[in-house]
Amino acid sequence: MSAHSPTSDKAFASEGDGLARHNALVLACAQALGGANPAIVVSLGGLVGQVLAEDKALATLPVSLTNLGLALGTIPAAILMRRAGRRTGYLFGAGICVFAGCLAAFGIASASFLLFCLGTFISGFYGSFVQSYRFAATDAASNAFKPRAISWVMTGGLAAGIIGPQTVIWTRDLIATAPFAGGFLGQAGLALLSIIVVSFLRPMPVSAAPQAGEDGGRPLREIMAQPRFIVAVVAGLVSYGLMSFIMTAAPLAMIGCGHPVGTAALGIQWHILAMFGPSFFTGRLIGRFGKGRVTAAGLVLIALAAAIGLSGISVAHFWATLILLGIGWNFGFIGATSLVTDCYRPEERTKVQAANDFLVFGSVAVASFSSGKLLNMGGWDSVNWLVFPPVIVALVLLAVQKRIKIPVPA
Repeated sequence: MSAHSPTSDKAFASEGDGLARHNALVLACAQALGGANPAIVVSLGGLVGQVLAEDKALATLPVSLTNLGLALGTIPAAILMRRAGRRTGYLFGAGICVFAGCLAAFGIASASFLLFCLGTFISGFYGSFVQSYRFAATDAASNAFKPRAISWVMTGGLAAGIIGPQTVIWTRDLIATAPFAGGFLGQAGLALLSIIVVSFLRPMPVSAAPQAGEDGGRPLREIMAQPRFIVAVVAGLVSYGLMSFIMTAAPLAMIGCGHPVGTAALGIQWHILAMFGPSFFTGRLIGRFGKGRVTAAGLVLIALAAAIGLSGISVAHFWATLILLGIGWNFGFIGATSLVTDCYRPEERTKVQAANDFLVFGSVAVASFSSGKLLNMGGWDSVNWLVFPPVIVALVLLAVQKRIKIPVPA
């Protein structure tokens, strides 16, 4: 059987969790490489944008386009992997990033903001594949092993938080005549390594056709009109959107305050580590305190991060802001994702999850673009002040939902 042939779950039943363990380890390594992709774009995208863009308000457009590419690529990536298999999809996605990194580097070398933006936009499509690694790790896993499989992949995310910024630090001056172009060649190099890693992925159970009733259930419009769904999506939008809003502006603000590029990159490194690190116990916290409370705690931490950002412009202030922002994102986004699972029946999950992801990642693109424009117009303080109103709205909605008991769809 070829590596990309769809197979049924029964074909792997005799292997137990041996296959799942192997694939989870491979995907953890792939996550360590693929997860570095956004860290590189975030660390350098705004800085390159400031140099190449005639309108400095467009400085963060490259970062926004990466997020937009991720949102737009989610559904096509799922269709490709459903038809051709996980490994073929991941090989294709990594190949896309090799091209994207080279194109972005060429855009910098030729002083073309358009080509650079096109490169970062295409790299977002690679992110669409990387986002599914944690789900792919559970394809061949028993129910008992699924949480561990996800944890292994998230461990790769921790490694990505180091690999991405360190790649920026070691490669940004690789081409003397094109500052920062080396960082995107490093991005392409990591994707090339990812091709080697995912080639070790063994065939995974991917259904050749939709399961009975998978495309049934209630109309999507009816599901999205539920108060429970609205609250869950708003919490996810606020958590992820504000994280991107501050994270995108932070490297530019640090450079503007006189801090070196390496310090800004290390700040992003600590931020990404804070994003993924709590994942090992966030699920237990949700089990103990509830989805709503953990989501609310994340939102409060994001507000606290903004408050620290307003209190000073030293390296310690910026790093503390980014670390708290990462932890707040973890609690807020994972909690909000858990809330979404209460909004649909089993046969409705595919379309509801897709709708939620499209809304969330679409908002991330808007947030990253607007943060650059706002930073250019009003400075770092204005970015932080705008965090509080959305957080208050989300917290109020969560409080109202807690008082009104809405039955979970059967």
